[in-house]
Amino acid sequence: MRLVYNIAVSSKNRQSIFVCEACGNTSPKWSGQCGNCGAWGSIVEEIVDTNIRASKSGRVLDLEKIFTSAKVPKQNSRLKTNNSEIDQVLGGGFIPGSVNLLAGEPGIGKSTLVLQIASMLSDSKKVIYFSGEESSFQIQNRANRLGISNKNNLSLAITNLVDDIVLTIDKSRPEIVIVDSIQTLTTSKLSSSAGTVSQVTGCAQLLAQTAKAKDITLILIGHVTKEGSIAGPKILEHMVDVVLQLEGDRYGGYKMLRSVKNRYGSTNEIGLFEMSEQGLSPIHNPSKELLSQRQAGDGSVVTAVIEGSRAILVEVQALVNKTVFGYPKRTVSGYEYNRLNLLIAMLSRRTKLDLSDKDVYVNLVGGIRTDDPAVDLAICMAIGSAAKGLGLKKDAVVFGEVGLSGEIRHVQMLKKRVEEAKKLGFDLVIGPRSKENLGKIYSQEVNIKDTLNKYLSYGN
Repeated sequence: MRLVYNIAVSSKNRQSIFVCEACGNTSPKWSGQCGNCGAWGSIVEEIVDTNIRASKSGRVLDLEKIFTSAKVPKQNSRLKTNNSEIDQVLGGGFIPGSVNLLAGEPGIGKSTLVLQIASMLSDSKKVIYFSGEESSFQIQNRANRLGISNKNNLSLAITNLVDDIVLTIDKSRPEIVIVDSIQTLTTSKLSSSAGTVSQVTGCAQLLAQTAKAKDITLILIGHVTKEGSIAGPKILEHMVDVVLQLEGDRYGGYKMLRSVKNRYGSTNEIGLFEMSEQGLSPIHNPSKELLSQRQAGDGSVVTAVIEGSRAILVEVQALVNKTVFGYPKRTVSGYEYNRLNLLIAMLSRRTKLDLSDKDVYVNLVGGIRTDDPAVDLAICMAIGSAAKGLGLKKDAVVFGEVGLSGEIRHVQMLKKRVEEAKKLGFDLVIGPRSKENLGKIYSQEVNIKDTLNKYLSYGN
């Protein structure tokens, strides 16, 4: 996408263009659907200046050697928050000079989390918190609720103009800068309103250049659309170094901080938090916390999912009822809907279980969402358990990918899943065949039909 800066004020050099907020594609006229990405209702009007000439001024850049000892970043150069979950997601802490984008749904706790991060980092670093959404009173009130006080290195400024932020950074020389949020900022070089493609891209680019030049850790808060993607052009995610997504239920349950992009660490790590009056508190033993209120019965199965570098035990619940309409209903929370339909069709075809006239509801407890295919076997066992009214053994953990032929397929990190089950006192693990020696606790299964017969007395 090309940024056009509004330098001239002559009206004859100004014209309207229409830009897609989803992909940044431009067109000379408005339409309801973007011809490039197919998004509906995403095209907005922007005023641009046509009298811009490319600058021919420049300078010869200084060249540096890459593999010199002075340029090699040290592991201890990371800025640790002393919050184990946040540091794990980041790969050990923030990198000086990095640009970090935190996104999430409205009310999920983004502002609360960054204020906690600002408080923790201000113990040893100078931090400035720029807000374009809330007043000083609102932020001070949140700080009082979180117990944040006597922070001499933590400052607050209220502005919507990115030019003011850059000048303040030049004068104050902070080490960490937080901006809440990137969609509320504008620059005087562009005439469009806040939140448009040009403004979001222009402001993010200006802030990123400032952070890189001055070795400042920049944390941006971003909005998300109703579809769950980060608002603004996709180029915003390419411009930053780290993209973090805060997920979970707005009104309860657990919050999950997921690394979507990380140039300095793994993109598979997650952090688990619980919202309280004191803010987002890290959960140090997620498996124990997620299973603390479990009431074993029919339709309840415990599975082991891999999130990042660790295994987490999660309860899968299923409810099967006879449908009162002609078309059976399928509902799933925390897993892919189409995958559930595939598993139900496979069960109906490969086993004696008839679900053609049954409503099926599946839920991963605690607001956990996962794409781990190892949940397949646990969902099948939970549906079979609920349909027949037979409970699985209470101290059993189930995992494995299930194919269309009903075979139970290999999954990654078997040993970690088994070790997590042992740590929490489970004495039976049901999973796919493996060449690894996983101990007597591990039961190797081949197909879904025999597994249902074996553990749910399905053949009787």
